[in-house]
Amino acid sequence: MSKQSLSIVNPAGGGEACCAPLVREPLGETEAAELAPLFKALADPVRLRLLSLIACHEGGEACVCDLTAAFDLTAPTISHHLKVLKQAGLIDSERRGTWVYYWLNPGVLDRLSATLGPRATAASAS
Repeated sequence: MSKQSLSIVNPAGGGEACCAPLVREPLGETEAAELAPLFKALADPVRLRLLSLIACHEGGEACVCDLTAAFDLTAPTISHHLKVLKQAGLIDSERRGTWVYYWLNPGVLDRLSATLGPRATAASAS
């Protein structure tokens, strides 16, 4: 997994997603290379569940102690999966005392859903 950081939202500002849906126009080489690590990180069932647990946790962030209880895996294995999600740019974290708290990076789910979103139809555009 690459350790490069990814631009999750449009760097020009405005908070809108920086990519067009796949059904509207083909992905360019650069955009495909930027999106691939995100989808690769989510392709593992444990990481997908971890992301979901973090996203729906009260307050939008979850302590690693809350995450490990949901799996029949060792703490180092959970840490590895969290590291992969973080390296892909999907989550971020902060140590508070002995625990680490995780949250989704702003706009990451919007970017992924915008990429996979359906094309706007004439009926929905009006």
